[in-house]
Amino acid sequence: MCGICGFTGAVEADLPILKAMCDVMAHRGPDGEGQYIDDGIALGHRRLSLIDLEGGNQPMVRATGDHASAVTSPALMPDGAPCASPEAAAAKGDYAIVFNGEIYNYRDLRAELETEGWEFQTSSDTEVLLTGYLAWGEGVLDRLRGMFAFAIWNRASRELFCARDFFGIKPLYYTVQQGAAGPQLIFASEIKCILEHPAYERALNEDALEQYLCFQFSALDETFFKGIFKLPPAHCMTVRADGAVEMRRYWRPEYAFDEGRSREDTVEAIDAAMRESVRYHNVADVEVGSFLSSGIDSSYMAACLAKENPAIKTFTVGFAEYEGERDEITWARELADELHIANSSKHIGEEEYWASLPRVQWHMDEPSADPSAVALYFVDQIAAEQVKAVLSGEGADEFFGGYRIYQTPFANAKLSWAPKGLLKGASKAARALGVRGANYLERASERPEDWYYTNANGVAFSPEERERLRAGKRAAGVLRPASPQELIAPAYAEVAGLDDTTRMQYVDLFFWLVGDILLKTDKMSMAHSLESRVPFLDKRVFEVSATIPTRLKANGEQTKLTLREAAERAIPKDWAQKEKLGFPVPVVNWLRQERYYDEIKAWFTGDIAAKFFDTGELVRLLDEHKAGADRSRKIWIVYMFLMWYKIYFVDQKAPEKPAA
Repeated sequence: MCGICGFTGAVEADLPILKAMCDVMAHRGPDGEGQYIDDGIALGHRRLSLIDLEGGNQPMVRATGDHASAVTSPALMPDGAPCASPEAAAAKGDYAIVFNGEIYNYRDLRAELETEGWEFQTSSDTEVLLTGYLAWGEGVLDRLRGMFAFAIWNRASRELFCARDFFGIKPLYYTVQQGAAGPQLIFASEIKCILEHPAYERALNEDALEQYLCFQFSALDETFFKGIFKLPPAHCMTVRADGAVEMRRYWRPEYAFDEGRSREDTVEAIDAAMRESVRYHNVADVEVGSFLSSGIDSSYMAACLAKENPAIKTFTVGFAEYEGERDEITWARELADELHIANSSKHIGEEEYWASLPRVQWHMDEPSADPSAVALYFVDQIAAEQVKAVLSGEGADEFFGGYRIYQTPFANAKLSWAPKGLLKGASKAARALGVRGANYLERASERPEDWYYTNANGVAFSPEERERLRAGKRAAGVLRPASPQELIAPAYAEVAGLDDTTRMQYVDLFFWLVGDILLKTDKMSMAHSLESRVPFLDKRVFEVSATIPTRLKANGEQTKLTLREAAERAIPKDWAQKEKLGFPVPVVNWLRQERYYDEIKAWFTGDIAAKFFDTGELVRLLDEHKAGADRSRKIWIVYMFLMWYKIYFVDQKAPEKPAA
């Protein structure tokens, strides 16, 4: 929907700083902007208009007391000047809000508030959110259905209340720095906005680099920028007048399997929840389109949306390298024809893929080594040419058991009769002899928390490989970095009594989903001023998924068992039962070409690489890959970090947009 930013401890003279913070994220909201400065607070907003196109401007303020108090958007005063004085703020209201996201049930909440006597001046979800906070306090969070990151200023108490949605769909970054009058909180939808504030001095957080090498994404609450943090999903925080920050978790996913419900009733519950969620996610005053790939998630979702709006537009990308084969685009076109809906597609060329990499890393804020982020960049680009919002299928795998790795516990169960020590010894012997099956035997001898931390397992660096890369490159006295297993241990502990597959899904909710999947979803769509909506990541959909026993989600032969059956009610069986392939990015082959080998070798032997890594190890990875071993993901992890570091710490400016 938009981008937000702000800081405490503000004075009127800080308006240029606030304006610069807004300007650097103009791509998040090209339809409007607003700045609000009162004594002690600065709030900024960039708007992408989707609901109440005329009346939903921000920052928005409202008075307390009388339920009929007027609400206004003091982005600009009548004379065209920003609201930047205490007198103007007092005339305008006692609470101010900046909000990024969508509250899909805002009409339901508005009706409830109206029965309590509250009146409204706009048709926006922003006003409903602010009024809901005045009526119910922090309890409003439990009533919301949507994606959100917002900040509300209480002028009387001089406190700032911030919150982020249940699954971390929308980002919120913050830092606490020492200002002229004491501690100062600075927050924004993107890190690059915080970098515009003079109180923050950019510095690399090498702890984030250590974990990135194993996870392929930024896995810590503290970002790659030292002192800048992410507000975790389902958390809120209050910044007190004395600068103290109090944070709490307001929601926690809970599982309560309904073992007595039949398979047919389970399928019915999934289908009903998905259709309702898609209906809510279609709420907008602009046209909403949908992504459409070869997979079940987007296919099912697009078919549900087509029932709401037969004129929907869908969007697909594939790679020119696979053109002429049965690729993403072929599958999508065939399904679009079957459903009688429009589909626009694009084959991404090799040259434009590589040319887009610097811009992608700039938009991501932190290094991302997921090659499919670039595919998202291009599908968002073609969608933004026709619509302002799209539905996307993220979250289905984590909710309904879609990743193949979730089948591992079923395979391990076949060896449950064998002593763990025997299995571990057999694994070591198999690995020493080069015999296949060593990983299978090792995993069967361990608990999931001993080996599984995200979908980067096996493709990113192991702690041992990380040590070879980083040995001798850490500052003196720096402690050994935590292992991935140590990092995810608290998440496993929260669901200690559940089955292994569900525990793996739970870990992915708070690492893989929010750190990789949702980050690229938000940043790549906002790069093109497009809102990406995710109907699977709906609180009600999760509540249904959390009642489904694991045996009805996955087994040793198939994933998403009951989700596939629910999808068959909307799409042909060939699509509903199609195997999950992931998005086939041809990086493996590209990295064996002489031109890319030479280009990356120059990066791997350069000054930046030498600052952080054993360059001999890096070149060895390149050579092994060129000789036939697949080292592509490890190469990509390092390459994207080096590119990101150059952009943010050497050049310190946005790369040029690639030619269209």
